[in-house]
Amino acid sequence: MVEDNEQNALLIRRILEAKNHQIIHANDGESGLQAAIDEIPELILVDLGLPDIDGQTLVAFFKRTPELAGIPIVAVTAWPEDTAREMAQAYGCNGVISKPINARTFADQVAAFIAEA
Repeated sequence: MVEDNEQNALLIRRILEAKNHQIIHANDGESGLQAAIDEIPELILVDLGLPDIDGQTLVAFFKRTPELAGIPIVAVTAWPEDTAREMAQAYGCNGVISKPINARTFADQVAAFIAEA
């Protein structure tokens, strides 16, 4: 998970760990890319509005990194839903989950993206 907002990161961590997912958290794009290369996750959740690297550039880095090229990337963003969907598709994301996330459905949404991989 690449998320710069600590409250959002904590909520996502709590929801997913309760469903037995292991979470690796980075709070900026550079450390997120390095963590993904080091750990090779099943799924990458990425906030598109990060302080150091814009979402489009970060997703492109993930896609161009051979070890990460096949890993699904899901944008988790507070952008308006239509804009978020368009931008996530244009960036090459496999999907988008809008913020504020729904705590009741978030884990199932994430699991569906993992299952599609």
